[in-house]
Amino acid sequence: MSLLGQVALLLWKDVRVEWRARELLYATMLFSAIIVLLFSFSFLGGAPPTVETMSGVLWVAIALSGMLGIGRSFEREREADTLRALLLAPIDRSALYLAKLLSITLLMLLTASVVVPGLLLLFGMKVGSGSSWLYFLALLGLGIIGFAAVASLFGASLGRARVREVLLPLLVYPLVVPALLAGARGCYGVLYGTAESLTDALRWIKFLLVFDSMAIILGLWLFEPLCAQE
Repeated sequence: MSLLGQVALLLWKDVRVEWRARELLYATMLFSAIIVLLFSFSFLGGAPPTVETMSGVLWVAIALSGMLGIGRSFEREREADTLRALLLAPIDRSALYLAKLLSITLLMLLTASVVVPGLLLLFGMKVGSGSSWLYFLALLGLGIIGFAAVASLFGASLGRARVREVLLPLLVYPLVVPALLAGARGCYGVLYGTAESLTDALRWIKFLLVFDSMAIILGLWLFEPLCAQE
C-alpha cells in the first residue's frame, strides 16, 4: 500500500473510533465553549473587548482545548496498547505520524468551529468580508496545523513517561509559541481591518507556512527515533 493509502486508512480508523465514542469531540468543544463564556463574563459591565483581546481569547481557547483533546487521544491509544501495535505493524512510521497530525487537526478545527461563533456572538467580533475571511481562515488553519505537527510528535513519544500528562504541555507549548503568536498577531491584523493591517496579516501567513513546513519535516524525521522506546 502506498504512503497516502496508509495515511488515509489510519485516519479513517481514528475518525471511526471517535465517531463511535465522541468523547474527545464533546469534551474539547464543551471546554472551548466554557473558556469563551468565562472570558465574556469578565467584560460584563465594563469596556468592550478590543480586537487584541478577541484574537488572544481565540488562540487561548484553541490551544487549551486542543491540548486537552490531544492528551486524551494518545492516552486512549495506550489503554489497549493500540499505539504499540501500530508501531509494530508493517506500515511506514511517517504514515502514522501524518495520520495523527491530520486527525488532531480535524479535532482542533471542529473546536475552532465552536470558538469562532462564540466570539462573534458574545464579543461582537467582526471579521469583515472577502479577503478578510480568507486571511482569517488561512491563519486559523495554518496555526492549528503547526500546533498539531508538534503535538503529534511528542504525544506519541511519551509512551513510558510516568508524568506524560504534565510533560506533554511542557514540551509542546514552548515549541508552538511562534505559531500561536503568529496566529494571534495575524488575526489581530484581520480584525483591525485596515489595508496596512491586512498586509501585516499576510506576512504572518507566510511565517506560518514556513513554520508548518519545518515542523512537519522535523516531525517526519524525528518520529521514528523518538517512538523507538515503545
